[in-house]
Amino acid sequence: MNKQLLNLYAKFDSLPCGDTVLAFLDYLTVEAGLSVNTVLAYGRDLVSFLEYCRDKGVMVFSSIDTNLVCDYQHHLLTMDKSENSLARSLVAVKMLLRYAFSYNLTNKDHTILLEAPRRWQKLPCVLNQTEVSALLAAPNPEQDPYYLRDLTILQLLYATGMRVSEEAGLKLSDINSQVGYVKCLGKGNKERVVPLGNSAITVISNYIEQLRPRLAGDKKTPNLFLSQNGNPLDRVEIWRMIKKYALRAGITKKLSPHSLRHSFATHLLSGGADLRSVQEMLGHANITTTQIYTHVEEDRLKEIHTQFHPRAKK
Repeated sequence: MNKQLLNLYAKFDSLPCGDTVLAFLDYLTVEAGLSVNTVLAYGRDLVSFLEYCRDKGVMVFSSIDTNLVCDYQHHLLTMDKSENSLARSLVAVKMLLRYAFSYNLTNKDHTILLEAPRRWQKLPCVLNQTEVSALLAAPNPEQDPYYLRDLTILQLLYATGMRVSEEAGLKLSDINSQVGYVKCLGKGNKERVVPLGNSAITVISNYIEQLRPRLAGDKKTPNLFLSQNGNPLDRVEIWRMIKKYALRAGITKKLSPHSLRHSFATHLLSGGADLRSVQEMLGHANITTTQIYTHVEEDRLKEIHTQFHPRAKK
């Protein structure tokens, strides 16, 4: 089991209803097929919730009700939690209560009256094409000993729009340079195929042929991206690498791990790609998630209109 999950699971030993939550987290992993990162996030939220229950003297599951959850929401508000954190915390608690009800641990579904706080829809941070070019040009063969690996990581993120965690989990067998595609294992262990352009194929092939064998050494690891010790790179290491090269490229925007993913989608739409195709390449289950990028494009059109239309500023 993942070391982070083991550390998290240990926290439930001293908390009320801890056994039930552990069974619920196992359900999310095995039955629902959620990723380790998602289970970790929900687990941390539930640690906080059970600590609140303990402080309120609620020690058994049957004593948890709608009023207690509402009080917990107000408690989180006093802690200056972000809107996303508040929403995710409530989702975790609601999923746990539904699980408990379905397994007859409570005699009432307390989630019916619970409503998630409304969140503002924030436009993602998107790099323009000049900034993307600067970022991809930042790795330097004379300055960076693992130049080919780093360049491949950056190129692949922008070329496919995959998540950083998806890239970290790539295997050698997921790359098909002959046909020109990469297989991604996304949320819920859903697999999708994303096409690769010629420039990405060239960079990937150079890395696999010239650098990866040296990094792997005697280790027979299936992972595509390796550290200097031959171990698989994780998403945190990849994200640190992106920030390093963004700083070198002079990019001052507040980047997120999804910045290249956002840029991939936005640039496809601005080039004329249809929304449904972009949805498939991103691996979104619902097209409404993909529609955020149409708002980004609308903003660009408004800027053009304001700049060039003779009556736009009057």
